[in-house]
Amino acid sequence: MAGTLFVVPTPVGNLDDMTMRAVRTLREADLVLAEDTRTSSVLMKHFDIPTPMMSHHKYNEHAAVGGIVQRLLGGENIALVSDAGTPGISDPGFMLSRACREAGVRVECLPGATAFVPALVDSGLPCDRFVFEGFLPPKKGRATRLALLAEDPRTVVIYESPKRLPRTLRQLAGAFGAERPAAVCREISKIHEETLRDTLGNLAEHFDANNPKGEIVIIVGGKEGRKPARESAADARAAE
Repeated sequence: MAGTLFVVPTPVGNLDDMTMRAVRTLREADLVLAEDTRTSSVLMKHFDIPTPMMSHHKYNEHAAVGGIVQRLLGGENIALVSDAGTPGISDPGFMLSRACREAGVRVECLPGATAFVPALVDSGLPCDRFVFEGFLPPKKGRATRLALLAEDPRTVVIYESPKRLPRTLRQLAGAFGAERPAAVCREISKIHEETLRDTLGNLAEHFDANNPKGEIVIIVGGKEGRKPARESAADARAAE
């Protein structure tokens, strides 16, 4: 009988955000696939989890997926974790999950931490409809993508590194308009957690003068005066 691949979210900051179910799953698994075993070893030691680990990251996942699926088909239960948050959300995980489903291996995804959810709610911007972009294209297609997002009426969620944050905010201000409301959230659930809410122009100026640190989530308000596609369609039907 084939085993199960467990996709296990881990805290994005505070280790107390780890769920009891996640701890139990990692303890009972035959193997834990970790994006960086050095990072995950801190978590494993904190919760006294003795399960052996193996590296599984974007640089080796293409070559490793076949062997992992064979181990699962052989009856092993394997847990997948990333450095922080939910695997597959701007982290390795999708390729393995897809391969398992194609091979008939059961995949069980646990609920848990994802950085953009608390950032979105804390931003003060509408969160009933939003578009999650993850990391923007680094070069090719970046300007085109920004132009499309600038016209979207939904709140936009973007991940960014602290090093690239000032440049990205300047580009967003240029594409969306300097007065577009936005928020920058960093170090979510950590001691120095911070959310700054202002216009894109003011946020760009702030981070040009103040070097940011930590993991970054940018939340940008949608374009006013436009309705999301679903709402527009509903209005059209109601008017008939």
